[in-house]
Amino acid sequence: MSAGEQGSQYVFNKNIRITQLGKSGKIEDAIKVFTQMTQKNTVTYNSMISAYAKNGRVNDARNLFDKMSRRNLISWNTMVAGYVHNGKVDEAYKLFVKMPRRDLFSWTLMITCYTRNEEVEKARELFDSLPFSYRKDVACWNAMISGYVKKGRVNEAKRLFDEMPVKNLVSWNSMLSGYTQNGEMRLGLEFFVRMDERDVVSWNLIVDGFIQVSDLDSAWKFFQEIPKPNVVSWVTMLSGFGRNGKILESRRLFDQMPSRNIVSWNAMVSAYIQNNKIDEARRLFEEMPEMDSVSWTTMINGYVRVGKLDEARELLNKMPYRNVGAQTAMISGYIQCNKVDEARKFFDEIGTHDVVCWNTMIAGYAHHGRINEAVCLFKHMVNKDMVAWNTMISCYAQVGQMDTAVKIFEEMGEKNLVSWNSLITGFVLNGQHLDALKSFVLMGHEGKKPDQSTFACGLRSCATIAALQLGKQLHQVVVKSGYLNDLVVSNALITMYAKCGRILEAEFVFKRICHTDAVSWNSLIGGYGLNGYAKEALKLFEDMASEGMVPDEVTFIGILSACSHAGLVDHGLKLFKSMSEVYAIEPLAEHYACMVDLLGRVGRLDEAFEMVRGMKVKANAGVWGALLGACRTHRNLELGRLAAQKLLEFEPHKTSNYVLLSNMHAEASRWDEVQEVRMLMNARSTGKEPGCSWVEVKNQMHRFLSDDSTQSRAPEIGTTLTRLTAQIRNTFHISEISA
Repeated sequence: MSAGEQGSQYVFNKNIRITQLGKSGKIEDAIKVFTQMTQKNTVTYNSMISAYAKNGRVNDARNLFDKMSRRNLISWNTMVAGYVHNGKVDEAYKLFVKMPRRDLFSWTLMITCYTRNEEVEKARELFDSLPFSYRKDVACWNAMISGYVKKGRVNEAKRLFDEMPVKNLVSWNSMLSGYTQNGEMRLGLEFFVRMDERDVVSWNLIVDGFIQVSDLDSAWKFFQEIPKPNVVSWVTMLSGFGRNGKILESRRLFDQMPSRNIVSWNAMVSAYIQNNKIDEARRLFEEMPEMDSVSWTTMINGYVRVGKLDEARELLNKMPYRNVGAQTAMISGYIQCNKVDEARKFFDEIGTHDVVCWNTMIAGYAHHGRINEAVCLFKHMVNKDMVAWNTMISCYAQVGQMDTAVKIFEEMGEKNLVSWNSLITGFVLNGQHLDALKSFVLMGHEGKKPDQSTFACGLRSCATIAALQLGKQLHQVVVKSGYLNDLVVSNALITMYAKCGRILEAEFVFKRICHTDAVSWNSLIGGYGLNGYAKEALKLFEDMASEGMVPDEVTFIGILSACSHAGLVDHGLKLFKSMSEVYAIEPLAEHYACMVDLLGRVGRLDEAFEMVRGMKVKANAGVWGALLGACRTHRNLELGRLAAQKLLEFEPHKTSNYVLLSNMHAEASRWDEVQEVRMLMNARSTGKEPGCSWVEVKNQMHRFLSDDSTQSRAPEIGTTLTRLTAQIRNTFHISEISA
């Protein structure tokens, strides 16, 4: 072998070594090999760029890419793929645009990048700009169909499928998965029958589709008809039985398998764990002929699931090689058991953390309200991914620090749908409903399409501030976006229309839901009660029972509130009694508040007070507030003072409570007490945020704060109020004269 051939072989071997080390996560060893190489070629640089990217060090990959004196098409594709692998979609596209030349792989890679990131519109724009020479290649078409399928946009996937100039089996299976993954099994079955050819993947998709909709009989029927089932077929059916609690069927199928690989064993262990049969899982685990990291991690997760942390830690210590997935499971277990400090100690003992490990620990701190520690850990995270940023937005939102949450959101480089949803949800949780709706609109301007969570939050804000016109517009967008059949969105629509006083529209939405849940019934029952339709609420409650839907705590809050507003005392008392006697539901403070309000409205104050004294749970502000309101109505000053005293312990800064008590004293001509309450109110309300209200005018929401001197139209508003007051007085004066 000549010196040149030896040199080429040397470089070839080193390049392979760098690739192997990069794939196995040994990035430092790969760097060492790269640095020590006396000869390097373009392949060497490409291998090292790929190794960096696969280990999350995409910035190092880019630095090396920029230093290359000569780049080929593979170099560009490798760097784009590196950005794609690390979720850096914008950076990937910027580099894609700069490429001096692109091949089919370049286009397919970028389209797939967008579809995996659920940015289907951007993927479609790229797809539509494909060079003519690549238009007939099925790879990009298949990537685009898969993108629509992933987003649940099956109709658009089907339209694209029908337009394909050439189809292969992957195309047919991609379209079939669109139906099966989205629960459209009738259409899926029709499509399956029409397929020109099928392979075992096609059969597996049908079996899995029926399992997803819990139709195990059909799944089993098709499984038995598979011409040549493979391991995936057996594991799919086995896992389906396990997920649906049929563990005996799972084990029987496992024992019947003609051949088992490690995936089969792991699936059976997982099935035992899902059904909380940890001892059986452990026995099978110990029988395994070989184990991989998934085997160990699954078993450790099983112990964590049932709260046996000592056993989980013991098993982790026996692992022949430490796996960050198993270690992360251990951290999650400590966090679930409220042992956050132990979780952090274990986190610090891990040599190399991946992003999931970082995010688990940060989310653990956030979940337990330890914001400062979450922030500190977040700052030390080297390669922050979108999950980490989104966690911090939610973290600040949970503790009411929306200004900081907004700052974090703005500091993010790239934002995905979860980022926007985290921000909008934060605004809703903190009562900033106008900001939530503004963010909803801004999100659309940024090219992000809302999902069911976004729509639910937007509709909830419309409901809270009674923004009917905005709510109607959102309803139209829901229809156009294809989320009308989503149960969460439909329930939010019911609530929105009900709280805006449009009970007929709420009924219409309810009636068109195919499969209602308890939230659907509760939303309409609560809506009837809110709008004074007590008889309709009671009728719907009866229908709920006849439909086999079991009422819950929220159901009774709605129905008792309806009885209260309508003065149906006997009905209310009967329903309240049935909670514990018929439905085994222990009343909450909210239920007692409804009953106190019910009895108080008809003047049965002694019974209301006795009910409060006999409560099995601690009274809250709602209970004492209901009693205080009833005392004011029926002028029971002594009981009212007691209720007010209790109420002020819960809400010492709420001005309306002081005003109510003051008015009661005034009506009894106890002016000294009036002055005393007023002084106490002024002392305690210092620094309290002013009252706020909204009004919708010409499709725009306007917010008004009490004593707001900055309101630009304050003089005009004042003049109009004076004119209206005068007209009202004149009307009453004329009525009195006419009488």
